[in-house]
Amino acid sequence: MAKEKGRKLIAQNKKARHDYLILDTYEAGLVLMGTEVKSLRQGRASLVDGFVQLDGHEAWLHNVHVPEYSQGTWTNHSARRKRKLLLHRDEIDKLEAKSQETGHTIVPVALYFKDGRAKVEIALAKGKKEYDKRQTLREKQDRREADRAMSAVRRKQRA
Repeated sequence: MAKEKGRKLIAQNKKARHDYLILDTYEAGLVLMGTEVKSLRQGRASLVDGFVQLDGHEAWLHNVHVPEYSQGTWTNHSARRKRKLLLHRDEIDKLEAKSQETGHTIVPVALYFKDGRAKVEIALAKGKKEYDKRQTLREKQDRREADRAMSAVRRKQRA
């Protein structure tokens, strides 16, 4: 069987980018059961309520929904079980120190296969206030309007 190459996105947490200011990102491996991998290969997962908790120099991924594998038997996994993250010790220490600061949390941003192995991108994030969210949306809308205006000018110049 040919080995997979590249990155195949399974799930993305767009709400995390809206609700949090992303300070730093890390790539972590996942300890999974066989039926979880098969379910992920079908492209079924949800990161919406997920978070990372550091416990005794180990990182654990909580509340990520990986549905049960449809052809699984009694060996099937539970959908929202906690999963161990594989990170280097120095990365865990950095995350532990930063997450102790007020307002900081660790959230999963993306779940994907990289060269055939399941990976999760986690981010050290700081919660946004409501006015920060509105400001971000306003900036995004202004950028979009400016791009439209510039493309309209370019179209007129060509004609």
